Amino acid sequence: MIIHQIRTPVKREGAGRYLMVTLISFAVSVIVTRVFLQVTNYPQLAWGEIHIAHLLFGGFFLFVAALLPLVLSNRSVFVISAVLSGAGVGLFIDEVGKFITQANDYFYPPAMPIIYAFFLLVTLIYFQVRKMPRKDARAELYRSFDSLSEILDYDLEPHELASLKRRLKYVSQKKDSPAYAELAKKLLKFLDSKDLKLVPQKHNLFTRLVSRLEKSEEEFVGRSFYKAALVLWLTTSGAIAIGDLVRSFTAFFSSEALFALASRLVSSGVLVSDASIYWFLVRLVLEALVGISLIVSAFLLAKGAEKTGISIAYYGILLSLTTVNLLVFYFDQTRAFFSTLGQLTLFLLIIHFRHRFLVLQEIAPE
Repeated sequence: MIIHQIRTPVKREGAGRYLMVTLISFAVSVIVTRVFLQVTNYPQLAWGEIHIAHLLFGGFFLFVAALLPLVLSNRSVFVISAVLSGAGVGLFIDEVGKFITQANDYFYPPAMPIIYAFFLLVTLIYFQVRKMPRKDARAELYRSFDSLSEILDYDLEPHELASLKRRLKYVSQKKDSPAYAELAKKLLKFLDSKDLKLVPQKHNLFTRLVSRLEKSEEEFVGRSFYKAALVLWLTTSGAIAIGDLVRSFTAFFSSEALFALASRLVSSGVLVSDASIYWFLVRLVLEALVGISLIVSAFLLAKGAEKTGISIAYYGILLSLTTVNLLVFYFDQTRAFFSTLGQLTLFLLIIHFRHRFLVLQEIAPE
């Protein structure tokens, strides 16, 4: 009987959580670095001919992040590696402007759109990774072995034990993999041992805070109040987006207003070439389209067409986050940062409203 090695990759247990830590660390490192440099007037760590760029610290963090899981077996190493890899790539890509221009221009306008696009790419990867993994005997045993390390660290909680048993029970019933099934049965027998020590489920400060916020929301924030807040926020955001296009368009009917607008855009560095004028107009049109979609969604929500209104708002903000903000970051980094933060908050609120008041109520028993 010829046995062939299996090379099929298996998604690691907790991969989505580790990637989320990387994503947060990446975003924080870029934001903190940019804010720190702006507040301190862009200091340099230099003496003589030597200049230590923060990109080097990013490279060091990336090296340590890659080295740790190669040397250490502890499961906690992956969290440390995720933090360091996120911070490392953030410090590295923050200086991308220096490496795509002959003048080594840190302030090169397309640099921030590139950073933002890379962040969106990592976010897309995260959403793909967090999906339910492929389920088969081999993959479930891989993830079970990963969870068994909690026993060696005396860190196995009751809910983790229950999840581990479910996996092993699934494998033990697979008749097409008798060797895996036999191994799973022996591991289940071990997990039923009275000598197995469990630790109480931990409720850290963050978990307790989230639990209290959820209870307070259920008690004090009803459907009507939530919907009214969304209608107000969507209407305001839409009006602001459309207002930029209207102000720019009306300037063409007055030579003085047009000169003032052009002077302001040129002096602020927004318009530096014919191409930038084109992209500025594209940005205004796209922002207006998003603004119209937000106002339409607010109107539908107010009229009671919640599903349609929420869907339009969802895709409108998604378009803004993934497309429009790339152009906004090119022209105005400060505004783009606060705009993205506000849109992301609104996006999460829309998702939460849909989950709490539309999805859960549909599946709730009558």
